[in-house]
Amino acid sequence: MQSNIYVAVSGQLSLLRRLETVAQNIANLGTPGYRTERVSFEEILSRSGDATTSFVSEGRTFISKQSGALDKTGNPLDVAVNGEAWLGLLTPTGVAYTRDGRMTISPTGELLSAQGFPIVDVGGSPLQINANGSPPAIGKDGSLVQDGVNLGRIGLFTIPAGSNLRRQDIGGVIPDQPAEPALDFNSVSIAQGFIERSNTNPVMEMTRLISIQRTFDAISNSVAETEEGLANAIRTLGG
Repeated sequence: MQSNIYVAVSGQLSLLRRLETVAQNIANLGTPGYRTERVSFEEILSRSGDATTSFVSEGRTFISKQSGALDKTGNPLDVAVNGEAWLGLLTPTGVAYTRDGRMTISPTGELLSAQGFPIVDVGGSPLQINANGSPPAIGKDGSLVQDGVNLGRIGLFTIPAGSNLRRQDIGGVIPDQPAEPALDFNSVSIAQGFIERSNTNPVMEMTRLISIQRTFDAISNSVAETEEGLANAIRTLGG
């Protein structure tokens, strides 16, 4: 009977993990370039004598690779990525990758992300433009031209399909496999004057939230009934 309680508790912990990811997805509904998180769980078998009990693992969080819809802003410093590629950010811990293409220009002419990190070229170096010049023209391949001067190319990077992505607080992700500069601009490209929406589906997330709550309540009731049955059995044997 006690094993039933342990199984129920493991189920509740997995639901709390799911709840955390749903809450994060809903909180980032309006964050450009945000990719939703999901949690996958595995069954763990525990053997005691001839009896085998199944538990739920702690779960593994993974980030969706599905793109969000594009919104036209008309801002020449907004870019969206078409296809499965990422922009590169130079951070204190190395290059991170993002789909949030809202850029700004620093007083010294650095092209920065919305979080203030330098946007990099295909070689991983920061891009520099004239802070007092006209708005740059950005080609589908990331080519950067300002006042007729070619200033390099915004880096587009592809992440291997089997990679696991780790989210950073700086608005980007770190893959567990090296990203490579994109070479095929028929399958990936940059759209100037657009941003990518979060790929969070609010209806789906609310449905998941309701399902988690109902399942959690059902497990809680089951645990309460088990504990009551155990208490009654102890009282009966003690009487």
